[in-house]
Order: sequence, then C-alpha cells, then structure tokens
Amino acid sequence: MSHAAISADFSDRLDAIIALHKEREGPLLPILHDIQAEWDYIPEEAQPVIAAALGMTRAEVHGVVSFYHDFRDHPAGRHVLRLCRAEACQSMGADALADQVRAALGINFHETTPDGRLTLEPVFCLGLCACGPSAQMGDRLLGRANLAKVQKLVAEAGA
Repeated sequence: MSHAAISADFSDRLDAIIALHKEREGPLLPILHDIQAEWDYIPEEAQPVIAAALGMTRAEVHGVVSFYHDFRDHPAGRHVLRLCRAEACQSMGADALADQVRAALGINFHETTPDGRLTLEPVFCLGLCACGPSAQMGDRLLGRANLAKVQKLVAEAGA
C-alpha cells in the first residue's frame, strides 16, 4: 500500500512518530517501539514509509521487525503467551509442550483465539535456560513449564 493510499490519520501519526526520532542516532528501534505502542503491532503499510524516511530498504526494516520477538507484524489478542523455542528449552521438552499448548488452545503459533483474548507466539530465549522449558505472559515468566502450569498462567491472566 502506498503512503498516499493509507488513511490521513494513520499517515499523520506515522509521520509524527518518524519525525520525533529521525534525527537521533539509531532511530529505527525507537520508531518501531512507538509505532507498536500506538497500534499494538507494526502495520505492514508502515514499513516502506519508515524505510524511505530513514534511507533503508523495506527488507532491512522488515528484517528488524521479524528479528526482535517483541515486535509483531500482525495484531495480537489482549494477552500474548510466548513459548521458548531455543535449544536449551527444546532439550527439556519444549517441542512436546508447544504441541500440548497448541492443541489445548486450538491455535498455532502467530494465531489468536477466536475470542481475541490470547495470541500464541514463539520466542527464541527468555533467559531461563537452566529452568526450561519456559514461557512468558505479560511480565510473568514461567520456568520448568508444563501444560498445567501454562494453563494456570493463562487462567490467572484472564485469557
């Protein structure tokens, strides 16, 4: 979608966010954080606008959005459940846990429950390598995760 084809309100807010950070050293990450704070994800149509403003390619912007697990290129549910997919957690049963959680929720990674309450995302390391497998919901971290603990975490969040 071209910059001209997006709504005037979206375009004005996007331009304001870019202008706020454009002259800083390393402006891309602060711009992306502010955009995600504004819309809860990084809209695809924002990425070429950001790229043009910063003299970058679309691929470079997309690469940063897709590399950092805190950035999303799609809207999320009210709560986001992250399951660690890194090697240390895999060695402790993360693959089986992921299969159990996906089956229990009825969604796959990068999907949201039909009621919009919960999005399931993979993450590559939560820093709990000695306590794998691990999960995160909001600011709550869960080590030595199993299906029952994950379900309790989800229920306590109201998801």
